[in-house]
Amino acid sequence: MRVLVQRVSRAAVRIDGATVGSIARGLVVFVGVEDSDAVEDADWNAAKTAELRIFSDAEGRMNLAVADVQGAVLVVSQFTLVASTRRGRRPSFESAAPPEKAQALYERFVEALRDRGLPVATGTFRAMMEVELVNDGPVTILLDPKTATAR
Repeated sequence: MRVLVQRVSRAAVRIDGATVGSIARGLVVFVGVEDSDAVEDADWNAAKTAELRIFSDAEGRMNLAVADVQGAVLVVSQFTLVASTRRGRRPSFESAAPPEKAQALYERFVEALRDRGLPVATGTFRAMMEVELVNDGPVTILLDPKTATAR
C-alpha cells in the first residue's frame, strides 16, 4: 500500500461538478492498494498517517499531528500510486489490487482513521474525481511500509 500525505489548508473532491468531500485544515491522503497488501498494511498506514507530526508547534517546528491541530482528513483512492515505470514509457499497473480487494482495504484504512477519532471525508472509490487542494508548506510525505525500517 502506498499512501501519499499532503498537509493542506483546505481541500475538496468533486464528481461531475458536485462536491462529495471537503475539509479545511488537515491532510489529503491518496491511497494506492497493491495486490500483495493486507489488512495489516491498511492499519499500519492509518496509524502512521494519524500520528505523523507534520504540523507546526508554537516554535514553528513540525511537532504536531493532525488531531493536535483539530484538523480533518480527506482520503482519496488513487490506484496510479502503485504504477511501475521501470520499463518503457507507459506505466504498468500489474501490482494493483483487484477492485474488490482494493476497495475493502481502502475502506479499512478510512475506518481505522475514524476509529482514532479523526473527522474523515472521502472521495468515491473507482470514480473519476476532481481533487482541489491547497498544499500548506508545501508538505508532502510518501508512506510505504515496504521501505520503512521498522513496522
